[in-house]
Amino acid sequence: MKRIIAVLCFTVFLGFGCLAGAAEERPKILITTGGIGGVYYYYGTAVAEILTKYAGVDATAIQTAASVDNLLLIQRRTDPKKNTYYMGIVLPDSAFLAYTGAIEKFKDKPATDTRVLWAAYPNVLHLIAAPGSGIKSVADLKGKKVSTAAPGSGTELEAFMVLEAAGVKTSDLAKQERLGASESGEALSHGTLDAYFWSGGLPTSSVTELATTLSRKGSKLELVDLDPKSDVVTKLLKKYPGVMESGVIPKEVYGTAKDTHTLAFWNLFVGPKSLPEKYSYAITKALFEHQDQLQTAVKAAKDNTMKNAVKFVHGTIPYDPGALRYYKEKGVLK
Repeated sequence: MKRIIAVLCFTVFLGFGCLAGAAEERPKILITTGGIGGVYYYYGTAVAEILTKYAGVDATAIQTAASVDNLLLIQRRTDPKKNTYYMGIVLPDSAFLAYTGAIEKFKDKPATDTRVLWAAYPNVLHLIAAPGSGIKSVADLKGKKVSTAAPGSGTELEAFMVLEAAGVKTSDLAKQERLGASESGEALSHGTLDAYFWSGGLPTSSVTELATTLSRKGSKLELVDLDPKSDVVTKLLKKYPGVMESGVIPKEVYGTAKDTHTLAFWNLFVGPKSLPEKYSYAITKALFEHQDQLQTAVKAAKDNTMKNAVKFVHGTIPYDPGALRYYKEKGVLK
């Protein structure tokens, strides 16, 4: 009898152990990024490695169509019952428009459950023109073959914003393509595109590759200047306060003839409101305690500092409480 009781007790103990283990199961984090050739993909991959090693989660980076697609995945694929959470890097204009329901895909269900963990680094808008195309301004895109970026990407939204501010309709283009970063670069180098929009960190590998390809052919990469005093830029800054700012692509980045004025957008790393605070805290802590690994892996992440992380704390989209707790502990916020 004593032996039977002992066996039963041991079995019960094992059962409780299994239940406890299940309760402590590491959450599955899917980090949404962008297309291969853009900084988002490499940034997300580096973040996933850090989180898996140090945050107590199983994180995997997945390729997507970037910002708008990422916000949709976070909103619609996150499943707390399955301990699965989507997170990712997005452009601030995309996040703002999705949060307020100003994008068609979020019109019926705004992304109000989006929470910011940190501001990452600035994306810089590139308007790349084929050598000899004669494109010196946004207005010059009329009658040209232009890629406005991949459907559902933040770059596409920015392209449409810029075109609208310049009074250029997509119907004014000789042909509108909707290609990702690498595909756009290849098309331009092969002569099937006159120009394309790209929004990414500096440097973006696919743009660097394009510059190298053009150099072999005896040409230089050409970037269209968006003068901060121009009507296009002043209209955009007035219409979208706090979303964008004037920026510069130094000539050394891609070997262009001169520095190029443009627009800069601070990327946000976001997640769902349903992510338990203990995990958002652990994720934020792991990222900034191993910041050197991220910055070694991704050049654009040099600006991914704790000081910059809280740039938008008083913005429209709320910060995650777990992230805020970490920043307050570190004295970045009061």
